[in-house]
Amino acid sequence: MALNRIWIGFFLIAFVFAIFQLFNGDIEVFSKITNSTFESAKTGFEISLYLTGAMALWLGIMRIGEQAGAIEVLAKLVSPLFKHLFPEVPKNHGAVGAMLMNFSANMLGLDNAATPLGLKAMEELQSLNPKPNTASNAQIMFLVLNTSGLTIIPVSVMVYRAQAGAVNPAEIFVPILIATFFATLAGILAVGIKQKLNLLHPVVIAYLGGLTAFISLITWFFSTLPQEKISLYSSVASNFILFGVMVSFIAWAAFKKVNVYETFIEGAKEGFSIAIKVIPYLVAMLVAIGVFRASGAMEMLISGVSWFISLFGFDTQFVKALPIAIMKPLSGSGARGLMIDAFTTYGVDSFVGKVAATLQGSTDTTFYVLAVYFGSVNIQNTRYAVSCGLIADGVGIIAAILLSYLFFA
Repeated sequence: MALNRIWIGFFLIAFVFAIFQLFNGDIEVFSKITNSTFESAKTGFEISLYLTGAMALWLGIMRIGEQAGAIEVLAKLVSPLFKHLFPEVPKNHGAVGAMLMNFSANMLGLDNAATPLGLKAMEELQSLNPKPNTASNAQIMFLVLNTSGLTIIPVSVMVYRAQAGAVNPAEIFVPILIATFFATLAGILAVGIKQKLNLLHPVVIAYLGGLTAFISLITWFFSTLPQEKISLYSSVASNFILFGVMVSFIAWAAFKKVNVYETFIEGAKEGFSIAIKVIPYLVAMLVAIGVFRASGAMEMLISGVSWFISLFGFDTQFVKALPIAIMKPLSGSGARGLMIDAFTTYGVDSFVGKVAATLQGSTDTTFYVLAVYFGSVNIQNTRYAVSCGLIADGVGIIAAILLSYLFFA
């Protein structure tokens, strides 16, 4: 429903602004808007066509990792922490395995595997829920951890950057990893404090403290480098890690006697179908954003926000990418469209383009995830799930902006 209103709003606001521009003497404004619809539709199709190859590649690699047992290993690594984050869930309950598999799939970028596992986990958690119409503590923690969007490999963002002609599509890897970590940490703290969980337990401190120290060390290391070397080091580290993951998945699967080639083909076929399905959604959002920009409404919005932020003495370069942060909690496809629009308008390798990509990968679509997961088990009273999810979003967005200045300014 929210996306429907947003989409309609783009067109109605664009029409009002166009009328205003017409009376101000811009007799070509409606011509610009009409031309933008054709250009945006063409761009949407071209991007989706490129996605066919890129998504086939990465989903093939991810399927190899899945068959090699990477998800199961991740699940075992984090299970001690989850025992303390979900104290109401019995140790051997079916929800535990489904949740761990869901989180692991999300971190590896296996969206297709993550969603059904998440719905299964929500169903299992619902079986423990004493109030079927009201979200339980465990369900809220599960949802907030999902919406915080912790990602180890931001495949989709890198794919879109590559399609847009980025010199190094993977250079946003480290900033996104750090930003999503802080979003996830904020989500855990927000829900943990609300639920009065013992976040000072040695196991919790060991996991969260260790991860925080590791991420802080990475951030500190990059902050000590000369500005001209930060992007270079980030690029080298990102590409080394990504190719290392690919090679390790293949070697691991081969060691376990998995038919690596056939497994890759199986995953690649799924990537093809996903790319085709994206076309109508991408075209719809790019056309709406195109008319919004062609009417002058986008420029007016950005100018107003820039003016407000400049009152506090802050740099305003990032403001041109800020619409993505506003859209992301509401709609993943809407935010994706705005990111692509930023690539097209300002350049994928511009500062704005890099901020846009980092913002896109910094958190997940809170309202969409809550609607799908809670809706699947008929939860009507979501309690504080939305507020805690938005706290995680806010921290992720702020971290993404600050990290963009550190890495790319």
